[in-house]
This record gives sequence, structure tokens and C-alpha cells, in this order.
Amino acid sequence: MGSEEETKKKNEVFDAEAASLFVKELRGTFASGKTKSYGWRVSQLKSLMKMLNEREPDIVDALRQDLDKPELESSIYEVALLKTSIKSALKELKHWMTPEKAICSEPPIYMEIHFVTNIENNNFNSFPVLSLDPVVGAIAAGNALVLKPSEVAPASSSLLAKLVGEYMDLSSIRVVEGAVAETSALLDQKWDKICYTGNSRVARIVMAAAAKHLTPVLLELGGKSPVVFDSGINLKVACRRMIMGKWGCNNGQACISPDHIITTKDYAPKLLESLKNELENFYGKNPLESKDLSRIVNSNHFARLSKLLDDDKVSGKIVHGGERDKNKLRIAPTLLLDVPRDSLIMSEEIFGPLLPILTVDKIEDSFDIINSGTKPLAAYLFTNNKKLKQQFVETVSAGGLVINDTAVHLAVHSLPFGGVQESGMGAYHGKFSFDVFSHKKAVLSRGFIGDVPVRYPPYTKGKLRLLKVLISGSLLGIIRALLGWSKA
Repeated sequence: MGSEEETKKKNEVFDAEAASLFVKELRGTFASGKTKSYGWRVSQLKSLMKMLNEREPDIVDALRQDLDKPELESSIYEVALLKTSIKSALKELKHWMTPEKAICSEPPIYMEIHFVTNIENNNFNSFPVLSLDPVVGAIAAGNALVLKPSEVAPASSSLLAKLVGEYMDLSSIRVVEGAVAETSALLDQKWDKICYTGNSRVARIVMAAAAKHLTPVLLELGGKSPVVFDSGINLKVACRRMIMGKWGCNNGQACISPDHIITTKDYAPKLLESLKNELENFYGKNPLESKDLSRIVNSNHFARLSKLLDDDKVSGKIVHGGERDKNKLRIAPTLLLDVPRDSLIMSEEIFGPLLPILTVDKIEDSFDIINSGTKPLAAYLFTNNKKLKQQFVETVSAGGLVINDTAVHLAVHSLPFGGVQESGMGAYHGKFSFDVFSHKKAVLSRGFIGDVPVRYPPYTKGKLRLLKVLISGSLLGIIRALLGWSKA
């Protein structure tokens, strides 16, 4: 019976008409006030936690099917991080829901959260399960929502659809699977919020669709996230941390993965040697056989990465790695030295296990290189120089900065996570997730005592004078105006 239902579901066409009905049902639930209650939000967050606790082995297996992802990465970087997000929301939810007082002593003005309907349009394969993180904020903020998982990770997408059906309130939280047609059908509808994680090309399509209804968007994209290596550091620790941020996150297939390194010409040989040693320590002499490296997500991405490596400007710059296995969709961690800045690999986000190393005369020149391109989702610096740290923070514009590590800011829920310009707009994580899926509604309530006649016509010079000093808040000015005095 279950297989028959699954077959029927697969044969159903999800077009604009179906999407419209979908949205109508969700808006009906939202209008009933069901999702606004504290009890509903807590119940759904607890159901999400229960789902992770009970079905973690299934999740790990799905990620293994999609990416051949190591169990440790799946359990820690996806499931455990999502559990932490849920725990934080459950602990702080009452506080988040409390109306905020305006910054004044006793005014009847406060900020009240207004909850909105939301579409979760996730189309990103780097962390298929961690893509539920924005859903935690959307539920905490009382949204009815649709989650569209990435079709590029089919096993994870199918599992999420199944688990949401089993554990969550389907009158308020739904999953739509599919590709371009289904995404287009969803984008044709009027939403109160759209969240999209993915690349900038599709983000422009999402924004264009949202603009028709003036729908606000949250975009978490990517970009060419640089890593600057200064001299005088603990090079072994720095390389290990950089390797984990690059190849330890889906073999470079993550939005926050280091995209390229910038260091000085003098320091490059020492850095390169250390990177080679640590890569061999982690993944062995034949990394294509390593069980600790994810494979490339599909043949299209494998072909794209191969094209970057085969570029005439780059193919002779490989100094480590470069091995490929097309049948198994595996590419070894690859280092490239002094690639031209006008090469194909430096003109787009790499999103894979390739790592170019650029060299400069002075380490400060690296900031000019970073700022000459589009703003990345993250930028990293390894240094012990306090002045260089400060210059990095003040000079480099990116979604987030990390000093002496890589990618770890993703796990800090007290920090906003998001991009800037080409790497995205808006931010989430922790309270930031609650805020981004809410509307702060200012409410001012007054009584009828103390009405001020001077605000009403007919206007006079005296009323003008008195209103000016009332607005200025000057007690002496108010007395002067009441007495008819003016400044000499």
C-alpha cells in the first residue's frame, strides 16, 4: 500500500494551480491563529528534535548516498548543529516572543512581533539537512511554511519529505520536492517571506519573482571566500584548521569553504609544504580511496570542476593532487600555485576540492585583492599580528570574518550568519533567525486626557513658537513661549 501511495505521489503534477491551492491551505491555517501560540511552536520544535534523535541513522545514510559523506561530518556538522539550534530556540522562545519596550522611561510604546507566512526555498547541496536551520527560526516565529529541498541531493530530499510528513504538523509545515518546474510554481505565488540558499544566478530569479509582490527575501549564497596566511604563526595548527574548513566540509562543497589562499611569495613554499604534509596525514597517499572525504555531488559538478582544472592557464599550476576518478565522482584535494587572476578558476566560486594559492609581495596587499572582487560570504585570516587583525576587520567586507580558524562561525548561534551583496542579504541563526522571519510592529496607545490644542488650526505664530520648543524638549524654551518671551 505504501508503495502505491508513493507512486501516486510521484505521478502528481505540482504546477501553478497546485501551488496556489497549497498556499491557500497554509494561509487558512495561519489565519486561524494556530501557529501563533507558544504551545504550537514548542510542540513543533520538539517534534523536529524527536525526528533528529530517532532518525539520525537514516539521515546519515541519506547523506552517504548523496555525497558519500563521512558519518562524523553528517552527525556533527549537520545533525548536532541543528539540535543545538533547536535547543537554543526552545530555551529562549518565551523571551524572544516578549514585546520589546522602546528606549524611553514610561512611554506606551513597545515593539510587537507580527508573524508572517514563509517559504523555505532551499536549493543548496552543501548541507542538505542543516538547511533546516532557517526552518527552526521560521517555526519559532510562528510561520506556516513550505520547505523546498535541493533536488541535487535526492536521497536527502526524499527523506526530509518523508520525515516531515511523519513528525511535523502538515497543516502548517509542508515539503515540496522537485526541480525547476516545482520551484517556478512556488515562486509564482505570493509569499510573505522567501528564504533561498544557493548560488547568485538562481538568487536573481528568486528576487525577480519576489519583486512582483514586493516580498522580502533572505538570501544565503556563497562566493570566493579567501584565506590570508601571514608569517609568524603556528603553521601546523593553521593548516589543519584550514584543511578542515575546506576538505572537511563536504570536500569543499560548502558555501563557507575556503575558496583560495593569499600569502606572500616568501612564505608560500613553507605553507605549501605544510599543507602537503597535513593533507597526507589526514587522507593518506591515495586520497581517492579515503573514507574521510566526500565525493562530488553529481556528474555535472564533476564536469564543471574538471573544466576548471583543464583550463590552459591553470593545468600547469597544479603542485599537489589533481587526481580524478570520473566513475566514482572523486577528485583529490588539489593545490595550485600562482594561478592567473584572470583564469576561469578565479572568476567563479569553486565549490569543490580545488585550492588556488595566490602570492603577493606584502601581506597587506591581500586585502586589496579581496576588495577588488565581489564580497564573499566569509573571509579568513591566520596571523599573530594585532595591527593586521585590526586592518583585516576594518578593511575587508564579507558576510563574516574569522581569525585563526575557518568555518567555525557557522556553529556560533549568537552570531548572525549571512552574506553581503553578491554573497547574500539578511542573516539568521539563533535570535537572528527569529527576527528575520518576524515583523517588528510598533504600537503606540494613548488616552484622551492631555490633548494639546496648539497642534490644531487655526495656526498662529504663538502656536508655531510653542510647538517648536515642545518638540525640542527645552524646559526653559517652553516657559519662554508660554510667557510670550522671545530671545533677544
